[in-house]
Amino acid sequence: MSLPPLPASAIVIGAHAADWRAAVTLAGDALAASGAAKPEYSREMIRMIEEHGPYVVIAPGLALAHARPGPEVLADGLSVVTLAEPVSFGHPYNDPVSVILGLAILTADRHLAVVAAVANIFNDSTAIADLAAATTAADVQRIMQVPA
Repeated sequence: MSLPPLPASAIVIGAHAADWRAAVTLAGDALAASGAAKPEYSREMIRMIEEHGPYVVIAPGLALAHARPGPEVLADGLSVVTLAEPVSFGHPYNDPVSVILGLAILTADRHLAVVAAVANIFNDSTAIADLAAATTAADVQRIMQVPA
């Protein structure tokens, strides 16, 4: 299973976010900038976390923000946001978060496969730190192992 495209328009490096909601909004805005989602998708991702807790914080320093397929999703897409200062999502073990991946998937049947493909990237124990330290979109694309 391949990952969705990760164009430079979906990558934000060294962003500033006041809290986890602002960080998730940045990831959603990057998905919208790439054409994968409507701007309203950010609200859906935030609602999912408010409803289900910080389940999106999948590893120390890493959140995978996403919501269910719906009218806000225009195409499969991935975004990467790195934060200048980490934020807390309220996760008991994996806070604070400095890298937020945004994921928009058109169909539920592809959702789990794409999440698994994303997870495989992080089998490399240095991937989160490498993303947090990335200084260019090309660095992020290389670490994420996806074409532009």
